Amino acid sequence: MMTEKEKRDKGELYNLANDEELTLEMRKCKLLCYEYNHISPDKMEERKEFLKKILGSTGENLQVESNFYCDYGYNTHVGENFYVNHNCVILDVAKVEFGDNVFIGPNCGFYTAGHPLDIETRNQGLEFGKPIKVGNNVWIGGNVVVLPGVTIGDNVTIGAGSVVTKDIPSNTVAHGNPCRVIKQI
Repeated sequence: MMTEKEKRDKGELYNLANDEELTLEMRKCKLLCYEYNHISPDKMEERKEFLKKILGSTGENLQVESNFYCDYGYNTHVGENFYVNHNCVILDVAKVEFGDNVFIGPNCGFYTAGHPLDIETRNQGLEFGKPIKVGNNVWIGGNVVVLPGVTIGDNVTIGAGSVVTKDIPSNTVAHGNPCRVIKQI
């Protein structure tokens, strides 16, 4: 029989509330995010090293402004030259991958967690996760939300306020709710 963590990692329905291992991992990450958010902004090297404790993998050049929150941390992987403005939330139930040269505006969310549409199943506390992948050379404007299972290609600009519900191909500008390609570049 699979554990709840194994179910989660396979993208199947799982029950977080009934799993001590996942609950403890999430609590540990929340405490690390709390500590990170209280490190002085002028302590750039300390902040960078602390991020490396939270995230699964990172490049050498990264900067994440406070406040920053994620669920597990170890499921989030960032490339080189990664910048995130204030108030970013990454619900990394599933893997979240950011390529090189990714710049994210303020108040953005990356949500791999989803819940069943069936009311009875949802009310049992079951959820699932689908990975998010962001390519290289991507700029994401402020107040953007990226939903579970989305891939954003290379050389993409996502306009502010967008809700990204489907994959966005490389070499495009996309905007809107739902987000859609408005221009090839």
